[in-house]
Amino acid sequence: MGESPFSPQLTQALTHAATPVPPLSGGTLLALADGVTVVAADPERDQISFVDFTTYTVTAKVSLQAGDEPGRAVQDAAGRVHVVLRRGGAIVTLGSTGAVISRRAVCSAPRGIAYEAATDLVHVACAGGELVSLPAAGGAAMRTVQLDRDLRDVVVAGNGKLLVSTFRRAEVLVLAADGTVAQRLRPSSGQLSSFMGGVQQRSPAVAWRMVSRGDSVGSVVMLHQTGVDDVVDPSSGGYGGVKGCSAIAQAGITVMPQDDSTVDAGVPALPAPGIEMVSLAVDIALAPDGQTAAIAVPGNSDSAVLPTLVTVDLAQMNTDSPCVGTTGTLLSGGPSSEVVAVSYAKDGTLLAQTREPSAVYRVDTKMSVSLATDSRADAGHEIFHVNAGGGLACASCHPEGGEDGRVWNFACMGARRTQSIRGGISPTAPFHWDGSEPNFSHLMDDVFSGRMSGPILGDDQKMALQSWVDTIPAMPVTAGLDAAAVARGKTLFTDPSYACATCHAGTLLTNNQTMDVGTGAAFQVPSLRGVAWRAPYMHTGCAATLADRFSGACGGGDKHGATSSLTTAQVGDLVAYLQSL
Repeated sequence: MGESPFSPQLTQALTHAATPVPPLSGGTLLALADGVTVVAADPERDQISFVDFTTYTVTAKVSLQAGDEPGRAVQDAAGRVHVVLRRGGAIVTLGSTGAVISRRAVCSAPRGIAYEAATDLVHVACAGGELVSLPAAGGAAMRTVQLDRDLRDVVVAGNGKLLVSTFRRAEVLVLAADGTVAQRLRPSSGQLSSFMGGVQQRSPAVAWRMVSRGDSVGSVVMLHQTGVDDVVDPSSGGYGGVKGCSAIAQAGITVMPQDDSTVDAGVPALPAPGIEMVSLAVDIALAPDGQTAAIAVPGNSDSAVLPTLVTVDLAQMNTDSPCVGTTGTLLSGGPSSEVVAVSYAKDGTLLAQTREPSAVYRVDTKMSVSLATDSRADAGHEIFHVNAGGGLACASCHPEGGEDGRVWNFACMGARRTQSIRGGISPTAPFHWDGSEPNFSHLMDDVFSGRMSGPILGDDQKMALQSWVDTIPAMPVTAGLDAAAVARGKTLFTDPSYACATCHAGTLLTNNQTMDVGTGAAFQVPSLRGVAWRAPYMHTGCAATLADRFSGACGGGDKHGATSSLTTAQVGDLVAYLQSL
C-alpha cells in the first residue's frame, strides 16, 4: 500500500530543541470559575501561565524548577489552583492570580488531580499506584492508599464517589469510602465493521484523559484508544486505516456511568468506534451541555487536510459504525499547529492550547494569546507524534514514550508485546523482539514508512527522531521499597550461579544479544532498566507480574537463568531488586 494521501507534510528545517522536550501528555489547560481566566501549564518550559481570554493578555507567569514538567490542574472552592508536577514529584498551589502559595511533595510520579468540595480535599493519582489526598488549604496528606500501578486521572463523580483511571489498561477503579476498590469498569471490547472490509475484534487501551460528566449517576467520559485483537499484517500499509478509522490503534470515546445497583451499569455493549479524521488524540473536554466533547488531535498538525481540533456529539459514540463523524470540525480558521490540550469555559467558550507556537487559542473569535516566544521546535518530537498517513503515530503504540501494554498477534510471528522506548534505546540495537531491525534507520523504513504508510524519511530526519527518542527519560524508581530486600535481591542477581547477569549485563542490563531462553525461539535480551513499569512481561506478555516470570508460567526452566531453585522469599527479594532498577 505504501505512502498514504494523508501522509504528513513534515517541515524541512531539522530543528533540535536546546532543552529536551517531553512527549505529549495532554490535560494542561484549565478554564477557571471566574469565566475569564484560563491556566496553561507548559511542561516544556516548566512554567504556568494565567491568561485573560477576554482581553487576550497573559496576566501572570509562574516559573518552576527545571524538569518539574507541570501537567493537570484543578481549582478549589477558595479559588486556589493546584497543578501536578509530573517529574517534580509534587503539586504546586497558586492563588487565583498566579501567586505561589505552596509546593508539596506527593509521590514520585503524580499524574491526575481532582478537588472534592464536600471534604475540601485535593486528590492526586500517581503512576506508582498511590492515591494521595491533601487538604486544599495546605498541609500534609490526610490519606494515601495504594491502588494499581499506572494510575492516570482521578474524578470526583456527580454522586460523590472517587473514580480513578489507569493509563494503559484504560480501566476505571470506583473507590469505596475507605479507599478500597468497590468496582472496576472498562470500555467494551467486541467486533466493529472495518472500512477495509469484514469486521475487526477491538479492545480498549491507553486512556489519555478521563473527565466527569457531572450527572447524578457518576458518569465519566474517557478518551482512549482501541486496538485490534485480530492478526496484524506487518507488511507495507498493514497497520493503517482510512480517514482515521480501522487502523490497528485508533481513538475512541466511551461514556461510563456507575451506580450502586450494577457493576457495569450503562456501559455500552459495543466497543468505541473510530472518529473520522482523528489520529493521535491526547485530550478531551466536555462542554457545559454535557453532550459535546472537544478533542485535541496533535497527530494531524502536519496535514493540510486534517483538523487539529474537533468536536463530537457523544450520542454518536454507542454505534456499530466503524467510524463516526465530527460536528463542528474545525478545518477553516482553526489552529494549524499542534493542539495539545482543550478546555471549556463555563459559558461554553472553547479554548485550545497549541504547542509550537506556544499559545492559547479561542475558537469563537479565532484569536490567540502567545505564551512564549522562545521556540521548542524539534523535528524528532514532530515525527514521533504525527499521523504517518495510516491514521496512527509512533505515539499511538508508544504513548508518552513508553508502550501501550498490548500484546499484538502478528502474522507469521505470533504474539509480540509492545516494547518501551524510554531511557535511551540506541545502545540496545538490534530492535524488535526477534532482533530483525538491525538499526534505527532500518526500523523507520520498515515501520514508519512501510507498515504505517508514512513518507520515506531522509537520513537526517531519521537521525533527528532517533536523537529525540533517546532523550525520553526513564520512569522514576519505585518508591517505598525495602532496602534490605533490594540488597539481597542484588546479591542473587549478580551471583553467577543464578546467571541473571550473564545476559542482563552492563549499564542498561542487556548484552544486546538474541538468545534462546527456552520460550520457543531466540529473542532479543531486553534492558531491565525501568522493568517494574512494563507489566505484563516477556515477548508474549505471559507473566502478569515480575514474580510470575519465575513461576514457570512463561516456560524456559533453567535456560532463562538458573532460577528454578529459588525459594519464594528469594524470588521476593529478586523482584524488589528489579523494581529498584
